[in-house]
Amino acid sequence: MLSMRKPSKNRDATSTSAAQEPPIKIEQPSASQVTPAQGEEQRDELDEAILAVWRQALVEHARRVQLGEQSYSVRRTPKRGLVQVDFEVGGQPIRGLEQNPQTNSRWAQLARKGSRVMQFLSSGRYIAAIADGKITHYGRR
Repeated sequence: MLSMRKPSKNRDATSTSAAQEPPIKIEQPSASQVTPAQGEEQRDELDEAILAVWRQALVEHARRVQLGEQSYSVRRTPKRGLVQVDFEVGGQPIRGLEQNPQTNSRWAQLARKGSRVMQFLSSGRYIAAIADGKITHYGRR
């Protein structure tokens, strides 16, 4: 028996694929995709800010921390009475928290020996610590 199929149309592969392809999207880099120079500037700005917060809150025992035009209050945690400062750097909220010397971390060990230690958190993650003026960054930033 002969098949009664209609002959298939031979289409040019380039003409159909070009007509069906979605338009090309040009994506702009997000805030987290920065050039190395921009990342360096942000790191420097962050370092200056956290060092200023550490110095004013723990060394100078200031009641308010001054960062540029902004002023942030220095509070004490209710349970342990540790120094705490909530501030912003480049629109990013950051919390500086004095190290609890009664924990089992290396930072607590330094605090027990008399070092002034402050941890810094952003979005619930530890991003840096300062012990006696020396900054240690965690992970990538």
